[in-house]
Amino acid sequence: MALTRDLLDIRTIYHEPAVGDFPLGREILTRFAEAERIVVPSHWNIPELHGNAGSVEDWVRIKRSTLVLGVKKGLAMRPNGRSAHFIAPSTSNGCAMACAYCYVPRRKGFSNPISLFVNVEQACAAITRHAGRQGRLSEPDPIDPEYWVYDIGENGDLSVDAAVSDGVRSLVALFRALPNAKASFATKAVNRDLLAYDPQGKTRIRFSLMPARIARIVDVRTAPIPERIAAIDDFVAAGYEVHVNFSPVILYEGWEEDWRALFAEIDATLSDAAKAQLKCEIIMLTHNADLHAVNLGWHPKAEDLLWRPDIQETKVSEGGGLNLRYRSGWKGRWLARFKALLAESMPYCTVRYAF
Repeated sequence: MALTRDLLDIRTIYHEPAVGDFPLGREILTRFAEAERIVVPSHWNIPELHGNAGSVEDWVRIKRSTLVLGVKKGLAMRPNGRSAHFIAPSTSNGCAMACAYCYVPRRKGFSNPISLFVNVEQACAAITRHAGRQGRLSEPDPIDPEYWVYDIGENGDLSVDAAVSDGVRSLVALFRALPNAKASFATKAVNRDLLAYDPQGKTRIRFSLMPARIARIVDVRTAPIPERIAAIDDFVAAGYEVHVNFSPVILYEGWEEDWRALFAEIDATLSDAAKAQLKCEIIMLTHNADLHAVNLGWHPKAEDLLWRPDIQETKVSEGGGLNLRYRSGWKGRWLARFKALLAESMPYCTVRYAF
């Protein structure tokens, strides 16, 4: 996927008053000098975007044409223990893509275009201080054999963010220099500009993969699955550690055959060098009642796959939302079957964690 005007054509920038006080803020405003600028008190407080049900009708247009700039207030690290040891302060929130199952819109509200935080130097300084207090990783664990891993892209897609500013380049450079830490982020885009960032093994990119025919329905505005797979060798050669996220695993009639075909495609495409370092995460679908209602307003076809109360059960989230997950007991059996299929086709691909 070329990161072109089809994905981003910024016409409107909402920004907090202090954005121009930061070098990255000035860089972005200069890059999109022709965009209309609208000053807002907070990146969280934009009635035209957040909590505006009417924006569903313009879902994709807003994601393509709107950018939000703010200053990150909270710079604390959060323990994780699954994909990473720690969740770093997000330097972005929201995305230009429009995956039908994404949890970010259900937290922030409706279309939720890219929000970039321009105080990246402060975020980098906070990460540096935190990593300095950790010392060396005492022993290998399922997250990494050598380094503390920080997820730097929890609420966005940094491959796309890198098409807007140099903030991602700064993060990759930071971890290249930290002696005991590694960055990690998941992506559904292929931004080949990142190949020049020289990560020296200290940034892990996790390409999210699923059967292509399902991705064409639910992974809206993302890179095609074959393009993501084909990029893995190049990113390994450029010095990235490259893992894959099999995420989300959506259950439907014929899912096993589709995943078996995907595993075969990966196996046939990857070089020996890529296979030798490959690991994966497996994440079963979690859906949400509010997001279901939103999707019915702009992409009801996706809900035929995502909303399956016949095989799902409800669970109240920590935030009080009503989530749907595959039924306990059955979920474990389906996950075991998925792992068995993976082991048959890609025995070299270690499962780091499954959820």
